[in-house]
Amino acid sequence: MKTETIKQKFDPEDKSKEFAEYEVVGHCLVIRLHRELDHHCAMYVKERSDYLINKRQIKNIIFDFKNAHFMDSSGIGVIMGRYKRVIFTGGKVAVSNVDTAVDRIFELSGLYKIIDKYEKTEDAIRELKDTAY
Repeated sequence: MKTETIKQKFDPEDKSKEFAEYEVVGHCLVIRLHRELDHHCAMYVKERSDYLINKRQIKNIIFDFKNAHFMDSSGIGVIMGRYKRVIFTGGKVAVSNVDTAVDRIFELSGLYKIIDKYEKTEDAIRELKDTAY
């Protein structure tokens, strides 16, 4: 299994690194959020994840909420949009390390009907990493 943390030359215009770390494991993209998934960072996370989905042939996406304790409607939009990107290839979206506040947002929004929840990111990776095209 190939695991690769995405590193590139510093680009002062690329603010996506300020909000999340991106790791490719097999055909999974793990997005480790550094802060809340809100309107301040949604565009950056969306653009960077879409770029990696296209370039790395990503099938599954895991959002790690370990350091994110809030999500607004923009964050819901980011997750829904990534779900729409991968569902047509048989892919899945999952979340991990969700605290009670964000868990409630997922429940109320109905996102748990289309995405899976894992206690730990490693559990999600283990489950989804070997799923190929």
